[in-house]
Amino acid sequence: MKQDLVYAVLFFVILCSQAVSVQADGKTFTVTVSNEWNHSRANEPVVLDVKGLNCGFNAISAVVMDGETEVSSQLDDLDGDLVADEIVFVTDLPASSVKTFRVTVSPDKKQKEYPSRVYAEMLVSDKNGKHVPVSSLTVPGTVDIYNQLHHHGPAFESEQVAYRIYFDRKQTVDIYGKFNKGLEIEESRFYPTDEQLARGFGDDVLRVGGSCGSGALKGWDGTKATHIEPVASRTESILACGPVRTVVDVFANGWQYQQSVLRMKIRYILYAGHRDCEVQVSFDQPLKQEIFATGVEHIKGSVSRSDHQGLVANWGTDWPVDDTVKYAKETVGLATCLPQEIVRSEIHDSENYLYQVSAEGKQGFTYHIMFTSMKETFGYKTPEAWFDYAKKWKEYLLSPCKVTIERG
Repeated sequence: MKQDLVYAVLFFVILCSQAVSVQADGKTFTVTVSNEWNHSRANEPVVLDVKGLNCGFNAISAVVMDGETEVSSQLDDLDGDLVADEIVFVTDLPASSVKTFRVTVSPDKKQKEYPSRVYAEMLVSDKNGKHVPVSSLTVPGTVDIYNQLHHHGPAFESEQVAYRIYFDRKQTVDIYGKFNKGLEIEESRFYPTDEQLARGFGDDVLRVGGSCGSGALKGWDGTKATHIEPVASRTESILACGPVRTVVDVFANGWQYQQSVLRMKIRYILYAGHRDCEVQVSFDQPLKQEIFATGVEHIKGSVSRSDHQGLVANWGTDWPVDDTVKYAKETVGLATCLPQEIVRSEIHDSENYLYQVSAEGKQGFTYHIMFTSMKETFGYKTPEAWFDYAKKWKEYLLSPCKVTIERG
């Protein structure tokens, strides 16, 4: 009897150890990325839906291998349920080429930390002036917290550029231009000191005022762009901050707009090695006939170009801030690219070059924004060069890579 009990315990231990071994190994997939465009693609994002992998367990870590080389990756929980939703990495692809990766997903190995190529932060200032980091913040629509946030909302950056989103009715996209590639926001906090400026740090390069800045979504009242108001509440959140991408959500709950009450979420995604930012707009219900507007700010003395099919870009020079003694005029190029199917008309107001957009019957749409600062040592120095790049950028967006996944 005692001997049978010992055998049973041993058998149970062996089964458990085998189960742990299988679980520890995780599951491996072969991911093929095809670039059918006749141009090379640098830092091409590859995003894998964890649920679609059907692993049978919650993914705790992922390892991405390009041959014998391990590639930086990250797992993102995008809905706040503490379960990873997406695996993300970037890769370089020559023109008309195919690359294959091995992706191993594990349920019990901690995700490896890789050097970060992006950064994001949101800081609340306390009564002593100390900046306290927060990942998410919600306020009633009647509350103005703009000046209690150090740089007025979440800021996020890649090596090339930095953006910030105003936490107020404007929800403006503002920009920070750099001289050299690198991460600066954690140190400069969007407002570089004289010593940091002397070391070659960048800074704010655009006075956005009441405009859409660099591609912020706005309402439209028939003659001009309008802000996102009134709302029941506002939430801005940092969902991911590296090493491969940042994800920032801006949520307007109960926006009373054009005979509708909208729950609108705008998600900004910035990838390592990119100056352009993906903007995903979503609603909890299908849209009716609401008309929105977005484009680029009309910088004083700027020149603009449009293909009249969703792409608008401009180039101009102006003071970025009120302090015209310490700071010089800045020259920037802005661009916004919208899918043609949501474009209804091309319009201008006193502050913006805009497209009217709508998506009746749909619960969202995606568009892209980008900018350059002429101070960049790695950027564009003339409006012609910028406009040519914007055209190529649209071609790039319209020629996405194909990703296929097979069980390894």
